[in-house]
Amino acid sequence: MRQYLGLIPRALWKTLFILNFIIGLLLLYPVFRILLADPKRYPRAFRLTRSWARWVLIIPGVRVKVKHETLVEQLPVPCIFVANHASYIDIVASYIVMPHYFAYMGKAEIDKAPALRIFFRSVRKGNSPMNIYVDRRSRMGSYDAFRQAAQLLQEGKSIFIYPEGTISADGMLKPFKNGAFKLAIEHNVPIVPITFHNNWKLLQNGGFLKAFGRPGTAHLTIHAPVETKHLGEKDLVTLRDSVRNTIQQALQHYEN
Repeated sequence: MRQYLGLIPRALWKTLFILNFIIGLLLLYPVFRILLADPKRYPRAFRLTRSWARWVLIIPGVRVKVKHETLVEQLPVPCIFVANHASYIDIVASYIVMPHYFAYMGKAEIDKAPALRIFFRSVRKGNSPMNIYVDRRSRMGSYDAFRQAAQLLQEGKSIFIYPEGTISADGMLKPFKNGAFKLAIEHNVPIVPITFHNNWKLLQNGGFLKAFGRPGTAHLTIHAPVETKHLGEKDLVTLRDSVRNTIQQALQHYEN
């Protein structure tokens, strides 16, 4: 009985988290539609998203604490942010700690969430979306996503990618896919590794009752940029494994 009673606080906290997220989105949705109707307004939509992200975490009692190996003001622009992914809090926290505009590359499954489509679909026909879908089930879909990402990099905009391609349910780092590193080498832009240390312990991916859900402090580290100048295709695997090792080491040495 005691075991089941322990599930009640998790369920109540997750309910608060979800309701807070939904209510905020519904209130801001008309403003987002206006801002996302014109790519020139995307930076303003980005700033609004940052404000909303703070609200999403403040109400359920989640604060963000950042360890800087490089100050955000000194991060290169454009760059490719590469992070581990074990919780939906990762996405929210990234907007809070990064003041510079970036576009997310997200899974095509986001299209199943109608309210979130406007962030990955163009509101007005003919415009490019603010963020990018990646349909890994389709070679053409994946190619088109990275073509859009390349265009944004050429325009001086940064990209945020989770190279695991999925959310880990236990915080363990999964193998990295090559896309982010190939993109960085081809366009000679730095990679900025980011480690989300414990978000999965605050909001875990999994069953509504059994998975973790509680207030607390989300710890993350923004690592030093990794230059890709003078790197070629032959260096792709080495670059990928080096960045993964940086994040893996940070996870292993994390103490909470």
